[in-house]
Amino acid sequence: MENFVINGGHELFGEVNISGAKNAAVAIIPAALLADDIVRIENIPNISDVSLSIKILAQMGAQVKMINKGTIEVDSRPIRYQSVPYELTSHFRAGYYLIGAMLGRYKQAEVAMPGGCNFGVRPIDLHIKGFEMLGADVNIVDGMVCAKAEKLVGSSIYMDQVSVGATINVMLAAVLARGLTIIENAAKEPHIVDVANFLNSMGADVRGAGTDVIKIRGVEKMHGCTYSIIPDQIEAGTYMVAAAACGGDVLVKNVIPKHLESISAKLREAGAEIIEYDDAVRVTRFKPLTKCNVKTMPHPGFPTDMQPQMAVLLAVANGTSLLTEAVWDNRFQYVGQLARMGANIQVEGKTAIIEGVPRLSGVEVKATDLRAGAAMIIAGMVANGQTTVEQIQYIDRGYEEIVEKLTALGADIRRVEVESKKQAINNAG
Repeated sequence: MENFVINGGHELFGEVNISGAKNAAVAIIPAALLADDIVRIENIPNISDVSLSIKILAQMGAQVKMINKGTIEVDSRPIRYQSVPYELTSHFRAGYYLIGAMLGRYKQAEVAMPGGCNFGVRPIDLHIKGFEMLGADVNIVDGMVCAKAEKLVGSSIYMDQVSVGATINVMLAAVLARGLTIIENAAKEPHIVDVANFLNSMGADVRGAGTDVIKIRGVEKMHGCTYSIIPDQIEAGTYMVAAAACGGDVLVKNVIPKHLESISAKLREAGAEIIEYDDAVRVTRFKPLTKCNVKTMPHPGFPTDMQPQMAVLLAVANGTSLLTEAVWDNRFQYVGQLARMGANIQVEGKTAIIEGVPRLSGVEVKATDLRAGAAMIIAGMVANGQTTVEQIQYIDRGYEEIVEKLTALGADIRRVEVESKKQAINNAG
């Protein structure tokens, strides 16, 4: 078991390179199943969710070759249909993309209900509705999602609410279906565009990704390709918020600035200076932080995955800020951890009322989920004294080499091996 130990109070200076997008990679890797050929995927982030995605394909019989740290080749030709082992897919949410990919290629899929971060109810009913509209029968049996179709036929599918996962999953299932599929009220996030571009590189006909209407004309067969994943919008935003919260001057490189506009706007409002370049943004902050109100929205609004990180910045900003969560229920579980550090936050329904305090104090805190974990790291870097962050396996799901990247910027953070309670009892016995 490992913890992060952080000594706070250091401003951040230097450059940080952003890795490939986690939320694109965990969909693109299963989507490689749709091509009966060799697919080369570049700029994949070295994170645990991606490692698990690769491991699942390999266990299913795909030949996966690591070309270098950020590049893999997937040859799915040896795969014969099988159910996906429960113990693998039940641990992370993106395992559900295997349902769409396998349904598209094999017309059947048996995959565990998704796991991953726990911050409220995140059902997959929209995914199931989409598969059924394409002609599949879907049942949940003993924690497994079982989908089967004699054939998939294009359909007009209206998403009752904007859902990134359901939009991508229906795209995966529809690219090899007969006829035209239209997804209305589709999500518009950058990684949806990236997945669509990847599918098109394999011979699919997907149009309109990035708008709220996506049209997919089914093709007979998909072929191999070489594709590079876009930079990670949320990783970039996390380092931007860290630079603004801690103060200093940081150049965040290998980004698409347009994807970061909603984050940049709120950081400017809070007192940071943001300069955009072609593929980088520079964040400087030397004056006091000031209050601002933030409401999470589907893209192009402020991302829900940046909400906990922004809460830390507002916790040490002058004045009272309102932080409203309009995407997920129950995403304020981390607030109790920040309160332990001296933050003054009251949650009323979907809004956190944050009264800025002069400083936070280092204590032991837990990463309650991936993005809350990133927030705990930022809080530790802002706080006086030493902070220990536990349950860092959540953080490793989505941030590549976070200790090395932050250390290079001047943060005092290290990864420490500790005995779990179970190990300690066994050793004592």
